[in-house]
Amino acid sequence: MALINLLKEETVENTEIVIAALNEEIGVALTIKEMSETLSTNRITVVDGRSIDRTVEIAKDLGAYILYQDGFGKGDAIMKAIEFLQPESEYVVFTDADFTYPAEHVSKMIEILEQEKQVGMVCGNRLEGNLDRKALKSQFYFGNKLLAFAHNLFNGVDLKDPLTGLRVVRAEILRNWCMKSRGVDVEVELNAEVLKQGLSIVEIPINYRERVGEKKLKMKHGVTILKRIFLEAF
Repeated sequence: MALINLLKEETVENTEIVIAALNEEIGVALTIKEMSETLSTNRITVVDGRSIDRTVEIAKDLGAYILYQDGFGKGDAIMKAIEFLQPESEYVVFTDADFTYPAEHVSKMIEILEQEKQVGMVCGNRLEGNLDRKALKSQFYFGNKLLAFAHNLFNGVDLKDPLTGLRVVRAEILRNWCMKSRGVDVEVELNAEVLKQGLSIVEIPINYRERVGEKKLKMKHGVTILKRIFLEAF
């Protein structure tokens, strides 16, 4: 039993956590603290998108490694993080800075990647877990459902919640990825990229909490995501 626990700890230590943040001083503090307490990783990276609040200061105080993105948008932040992945990292955890995704699910997600070598990415499915309806209001819930249907139909990605912000990816996939997305459409492209590299995607149900701070995702972002779905298809 002690050997099994040691192997699990070593696996987590080869895992990087990436958090894209923009003016999330409250949420980023809670997110970093929870991730640090749950996982024994020594690498939490916050990619800042020119915050004007105390996001960067708080993240530094909590021991996070700080990167500053060159452009704008979530995809741009993820691209910056990929540039600075550690050579020894095997897995990369992506999560949001608004404290919506509980860290408790990440260990199981890593364990699936450890056991199933054909799986390239494990995603947290918000829609079939313990969903706080205050966290994903009706218009966004049905919007996610419609985009998931389009994504599955046109891109051949069989996922219930393809736009989730909590995912664990094999680092080698990211190192080989020539990313095009710069905004909230990045998840669509990443899903397609995993399949292009001949690997599969697994979903597990997760809890989803009401976000801390102001919601940034707007209905117009659905159009950006839909465009990416069509670009990946054609």
